Amino acid sequence: MKKRLTATEEFEIMKLVLDKFLWLGFIIMAFGLYKMYTATMQEGITFIAAGAIVLVIFLWLIVKEFEVLK
Repeated sequence: MKKRLTATEEFEIMKLVLDKFLWLGFIIMAFGLYKMYTATMQEGITFIAAGAIVLVIFLWLIVKEFEVLK
């Protein structure tokens, strides 16, 4: 027998998951800035681009969930 979540519980779980994406993207971009300072510019830009991709995925998930909840 499956248990259904309320809208509030579902929103709280979604917040926890999406918060992890936001932190992950920020940490990757900050590491890219560190690499730009200590190593080559190209290596740092690669990490910053990877962080931006993670944040775009984050944005896509938020928009997708918002459209479903409407």
